[in-house]
Amino acid sequence: MYHIHFSPNPTPTMQTNLHAIYTPHIKTPTKIVCTLNENSQTNQQSSSVGKIKRFVLTQEGRTKLNLIQDKEFYAYPRLVTHVDDGFISTLTNLYRERLRPDMEILDLMSSWVSHLPNDVKYKRVVGHGMNAQELAKNPRLDYFVIKDLNKDQQFEFESCTFDAVLCTVSVQYLQQPEKVFAEVFRLLKPGGVFIVSFSNRMFYEKAISAWREGTTYSRVRLVVQYFQSVEGFTEAEVVRKLPTTIDDKSQPLSWVMKLFGLFSASDPFYAVIAYRNFKPIHDD
Repeated sequence: MYHIHFSPNPTPTMQTNLHAIYTPHIKTPTKIVCTLNENSQTNQQSSSVGKIKRFVLTQEGRTKLNLIQDKEFYAYPRLVTHVDDGFISTLTNLYRERLRPDMEILDLMSSWVSHLPNDVKYKRVVGHGMNAQELAKNPRLDYFVIKDLNKDQQFEFESCTFDAVLCTVSVQYLQQPEKVFAEVFRLLKPGGVFIVSFSNRMFYEKAISAWREGTTYSRVRLVVQYFQSVEGFTEAEVVRKLPTTIDDKSQPLSWVMKLFGLFSASDPFYAVIAYRNFKPIHDD
């Protein structure tokens, strides 16, 4: 079980949305079932959809340096931004491109800030995290749930509830990523998108060993493998935006500034994106 927290002074619209959490969002699944049951071969294939095909991490790769329970570690609110403005701007633009206003969105491992475009109103945005005080300050959440995904990877939402699931700069803390990705698959509607974004920052002692000891390439590859570990996701797409290199010729004193740390390179941006079953085509 997890706790559901409502934003203070909910509007009538929010109250209407709250009821939907307990009811399926696809009202006619029969068509899908009939299609899947056309023959025994298709039925056998469909039975594995959403299942974990293989586990990516070793037991050692799941370990953390800090053995304090996550519930205690995240008990105190951290009202800070974990990436720079350049990263946030890139992520917001990506959301603007990939998410439609009529979507119902689950923001996994969220915080007090939202990276969704301020000028776009989505049908419903549900937050998830470990600290209620942080989530209560997030202005885009219609409501939120508290759950430790390293202890329990199953939500109580109905299957096929969300059009999109987001995970921002937090995938490095998942000790059971294969199970979390399988649960995300269950929660997504057919054609729904899962966007996992990250940079090179982390709480080092709380990141899993496979992430801490990895390179940039291996971390991207790791997230791709998380998607590949679950039957039914489309081929993962990788989006990168790396910091621009400084042209020493145009900046005569740049080497001096670098020496004293006066040049602060922007955070590199990575996003790995995949869809449930198929990538839908929408008219512009």
